[in-house]
Amino acid sequence: MKIGFIGVGNMGGPMCRNIIKNTNHQVMVHDLDPAAVARCTALGAASVDSIAGLAGCEVVFTSLAVPAIVEAVIAGPGGLAATGKPGMVVIDLSTNSPETAQAMAAALAAKGIAMLEAPVSGGVARAADGTIAVMVGGDAAVFAAQEPLFASFSSKAIHVGDFGMGSVAKLINNMLAFCNMAAAAEGLMMGAAAGIDLGKLAEVVSISSGASGSFTSLSSKAFAGNFAPGFALDLAHKDLRLAVQLADLTGVPGMVAPNVLNLLRAARGMGLGGEDVGAMIKVYEGLMGRAVRAP
Repeated sequence: MKIGFIGVGNMGGPMCRNIIKNTNHQVMVHDLDPAAVARCTALGAASVDSIAGLAGCEVVFTSLAVPAIVEAVIAGPGGLAATGKPGMVVIDLSTNSPETAQAMAAALAAKGIAMLEAPVSGGVARAADGTIAVMVGGDAAVFAAQEPLFASFSSKAIHVGDFGMGSVAKLINNMLAFCNMAAAAEGLMMGAAAGIDLGKLAEVVSISSGASGSFTSLSSKAFAGNFAPGFALDLAHKDLRLAVQLADLTGVPGMVAPNVLNLLRAARGMGLGGEDVGAMIKVYEGLMGRAVRAP
């Protein structure tokens, strides 16, 4: 089978390379970054210069940064809806609003092309080791037919409902992660200001009710002062903004997430958008005039 992959950057690249390594399919890639393409072609993929070059693929994956790019690649001039052939399946791994997912599915369906929205969670490390989680919205039969492909680059793909529900699951998951991380940043700064041994504080939390993956991730980055992007703060801001919009659309009062969104806005205002989302703690460090570091 011919597989296309559009967007082979920090997240798409590892997933694409796992498909190459774990299947016997012919994989063709398209990306504006030649270096990202080269990391895939080195494993046996072929490169194409345009979306139209993927017209003969049975399945095309997209992994793109923001909904506007997804809309351009799928429904824009020269996009998959215009160049793809009836019977193709498009699997979008990007994080979108539910409305974007539904609109893209409709644009493709009008051309006889099926779609699955399949946002992922787990970050770059889990994308690389093939243990990423996938939440899939779309037709259940189409999902069932593509499960072997999902298994080639993820540990679990869950069909969560119709178009839009994959985005709902992803936005809520990320909202929880970022809100937990913001609470961790606040707690760690309280500990630093109070003078407790931060390593001992982290040890206590890790075996107590305050433990979370977000706390572990943030504390390890903050203690080392290393905020190299695993999940960029700019992308976290985009995802949380979409989650807050979802809360508004559903009428759910935003008691926590809007405040965390403001924290991310402040971090971006400090020029931290390209760093890891854990760099949100630098807002507290700047306000308090002290760093959260530990051996």
